Formats: sequence, structure tokens, C-alpha cells
Amino acid sequence: MAKRVSIQGYEGSFHQEAARQFHGKDVEVIPCATFREVIKIASSKKESDGGVMAIENSIAGSILPNYNLLQKSNLTITGEVYLQIKQNLLVNPGVKLDDIKEVHSHTMALQQCYEFLDKYKWKLVETEDTALSARHIHQHKSKHIAAIASKLAAELFQLDVIAPAIQTMKNNYTRFLILQRSETAQPVDGADKASVNFHTDHSRGSLARVLTKIADGGINLSKLQSFPIPGSDFKYSFHADMEFDTAAQFESVIDAIKSDTAELKIYGVYKNGMKK
Repeated sequence: MAKRVSIQGYEGSFHQEAARQFHGKDVEVIPCATFREVIKIASSKKESDGGVMAIENSIAGSILPNYNLLQKSNLTITGEVYLQIKQNLLVNPGVKLDDIKEVHSHTMALQQCYEFLDKYKWKLVETEDTALSARHIHQHKSKHIAAIASKLAAELFQLDVIAPAIQTMKNNYTRFLILQRSETAQPVDGADKASVNFHTDHSRGSLARVLTKIADGGINLSKLQSFPIPGSDFKYSFHADMEFDTAAQFESVIDAIKSDTAELKIYGVYKNGMKK
């Protein structure tokens, strides 16, 4: 039976591409307007089997509010997907470059493609979503409007890719987290990565002691992100992504740092999405 997961954005979005890459093409997606809604539906046993949520981009950096949503949720990270973001110029069948007068897309997608777009005198129209722009030109059978969106959007809305991969920065990746409810999440075979949140007692050198124990345990710290603790006087918690060889190695390090942390939460232990 195909999984049903919540995503941010509409059908044809990069979130759906990430969901398909992890769960397979049969996955059913529940489009959500906001990340908060993604978490809410992913947390509901009656509504979904989990969710897919972007957490960082290789150009724009971390999506900080999403870490806060994750921290407050009952969800566990069971996987991750690194998706190369390729923006494509889409048109209805038969439309040629000379026919185009306007290009519609999300403001970020337009900005990512300025080097290509500057070659033409098209009117650029900002919209709320890339995939929604693709659906719009399909529904209205537009002959003079193009959209910038994913190849999946072209496939879903029967559009032609008149110019592929028009983004200026070719090495652009977004990292997506695969989320499931904690009570149903199963241990991941061959897991070699974990996401952890902790804060120390804030005594002098406490963070350095934690980081030293992580390094001494042979674990690679691929990410360390600080967050202010609400209601505290400039005290911080830390999100850490740890890469390791064996589960026993990770568990040993977690045991070692417990004495130097005031609070410790493991968001998930899963497979590194960068390794093929």
C-alpha cells in the first residue's frame, strides 16, 4: 500500500520530487500551504503516514524555523534526501520561445534564473509557488506565458520543457527530512547518521567538552546549529548532525556526552542521503 505523506507546496513541487525519490513514484502527497501544516498533518495518524520537509539549501543555508517545528513535534527523522534543484522553462505544447511574453514563478526561482532570463525582454511575474505557476498555464492554455518549475511539474501538467536547467548556480541542492510519528517509526537498518539536539549547563568550557568527546569517539559532526532557548537569558541549544560507522559507535558517544548536557534529544537515526 502506497504511503501518504504531507509536503509543503503543490503537486509538482520539489517536495513531491523528494517524496518520490525516497518513497517511490506511487507515494501519495498531501499538499500544504505552510511547513507548520506539514508537521501538523504528518503528526496525525488519521491523516498521513508522515511528512517530507526541507531543512536546508546549499546556497540559501538552513531553514531555521523548521528546526523549531521539528523540536516541538512528536516526529522522528527516518531518512533524508539531497535533491539537486533544476529549474526549467515550461510552456504549453507548440509554444516557442518567440511566443513568450511573460514568465511566472516563485520569486526565489526567478532569482535563481536571472542570468538566463536577462537574455530576453519578458515580463517576470512573481507567484506563490513554482508548481502552481505550471498548473496555471496548463489550465488556461496560455500561448504567451511560460512558467519556471520542475520537470515533474511538466510531466504532471502536460507541459513542454522548452529550456532545461536554466538556473544560474548549477550546484544547488536542498536537503529534505523524511519524518514519521515516533510511535510508528522503526529502526533503520544500516543507519550511519543521526540528528541530535542538546544544551549544556552553560558552564565555562561545557560545549568544548561535548565537542571533544564527539570527535574522540570518531564521529564526524557535519552540522552544528545554535538556537536561543526561549525564556532564557541568551542561553542556547544546539542541533548536531553526526555521521558514524556503526550504531554502537554513536550510542557510545551519546553515553559519553550525557554528563555534560543538561538536556539531550535524539531526533532520528537514519541513512546518510549523500551516500549512494
